[in-house]
Amino acid sequence: MHPMTQQTDRAQRTPIELFGYVVGVTCIVLGGLVAAVAAPLQLAKGSWLAAYLVLVAGVLQAILAEQRPLIGGAPGNGRATLTVLALWPIGNLLVIVGSLAIVPWVVIAGGALLVVALVAALWSTRGAARRLRAWIARVIYVVVLVSVPVGLVLSALRAA
Repeated sequence: MHPMTQQTDRAQRTPIELFGYVVGVTCIVLGGLVAAVAAPLQLAKGSWLAAYLVLVAGVLQAILAEQRPLIGGAPGNGRATLTVLALWPIGNLLVIVGSLAIVPWVVIAGGALLVVALVAALWSTRGAARRLRAWIARVIYVVVLVSVPVGLVLSALRAA
């Protein structure tokens, strides 16, 4: 891709997408901070929390926020983007709180929101101008979709 085209795509981000990207980067930074204090403070779930904040809450949030510019989608429906970018952090917050407090139903509720957000993100990859990038996004989303039930089962087993 030509550098000028990439700059144009980035400049066309909606405020919702920009906010979603900032939330993702913030989660990545928070994950790094948790990793830095987990061992010294002997946080039992510190390494899990750090990895979750960076990989799931952060990186995936940033990918979801950048999806439209990256795959060449039209600005389209702002409500769909808002839904995805709102459900993702809310679902992650529920998963984190439920996991740390060992409350399985909160984790399950969060996981359900993550599934809805991922299905909506998958749906919105239709008609992408950059098909290879759209397929890469779809593969990432499907891998995470498959991992959500696995994580929910592991959380329930830990709580039992």
